[in-house]
Amino acid sequence: MARDHGFHPVRITRVVDETPDTRTFALDARFPYRAGQFLTFKVCGTLRSYSMSSSPDTDGEVCVTVKRVPGGLVSGWMHERLRPGDTLEATLPGGSFCLRADATDRPLVAYAGGSGITPVFSLVKSALATTPRNVRLLAAHRSADAAIFREALDALAARHPGRLTVRHHLDDRDGLVTAETIGTLADSDADHYLCGPEPFMALVEATLKTFRVASEHLFVERFTPAAPEETPVAPPEPVAGSVTVDLRGGRRTVPQRPGETLLQSARRAGFTPPFSCESGDCATCMARLTDGEAKMRVNNALDPDEVAEGYVLTCQAEPTTPDVTVVYED
Repeated sequence: MARDHGFHPVRITRVVDETPDTRTFALDARFPYRAGQFLTFKVCGTLRSYSMSSSPDTDGEVCVTVKRVPGGLVSGWMHERLRPGDTLEATLPGGSFCLRADATDRPLVAYAGGSGITPVFSLVKSALATTPRNVRLLAAHRSADAAIFREALDALAARHPGRLTVRHHLDDRDGLVTAETIGTLADSDADHYLCGPEPFMALVEATLKTFRVASEHLFVERFTPAAPEETPVAPPEPVAGSVTVDLRGGRRTVPQRPGETLLQSARRAGFTPPFSCESGDCATCMARLTDGEAKMRVNNALDPDEVAEGYVLTCQAEPTTPDVTVVYED
């Protein structure tokens, strides 16, 4: 039996303005979750995933924090329209950007850029509440008025002297974050958690490699919207095989292309398949293989039983047999 990946009503109980373009929505949602996880919402005819800024170990309500993106369909609608008492449709929590159960004594170093502080704030609160770990945090923002959770983090540090160290980096005051800045926190004996804009994360990852931080001690959360697919000058030659997609009563077949995921094939077939994170974490794009086989690059969302029943994350699955049929179920 597949897990519940469906949508459920959650009611907004409070709305908190964190910065001029960032709001926290407190939800009357009664489900278990882990620090660092996210919810996927069905809004404006599309799907978006937002991390929870609350911690199940310190907070009595579930909160998601949403930064308004210029021109953003969903974030703009949520900021303009949502009020206490309104109801949203959301999945159960998902994601693997979580604390390791076997690392209760290992120091934790976190790097958050902009709204990347949202899941990191959740992780920091849980680490301090449930383990003796020492925590160091670099919170990077454009300016003081854009610094999400700045006062809350300072208050948390005051409650945990000697255990939590927070460095607020403001670009307009300190310049852009550099490798030297990151190097002051790098520690090969610590677990490192990272979330933020791609250039920020690329810099942190590259710097940590120079400090010999092992990959198993680096945890990265990416929710960058997928870039529009560019039309290649010379489309790659199809391989000898096909992908058949069954979605919302329609059925279409396209030739396989090397290195293309089933989600990409479905788009090429003219469908608009469901997706959200495109990183193998949220299961929004899951579908069932009814013919042929495919291999997932990453799977942080499906149980072994679901995989055995033929379900795949189409954003991660590449065909491994000449002909594949994938069915998106309502």
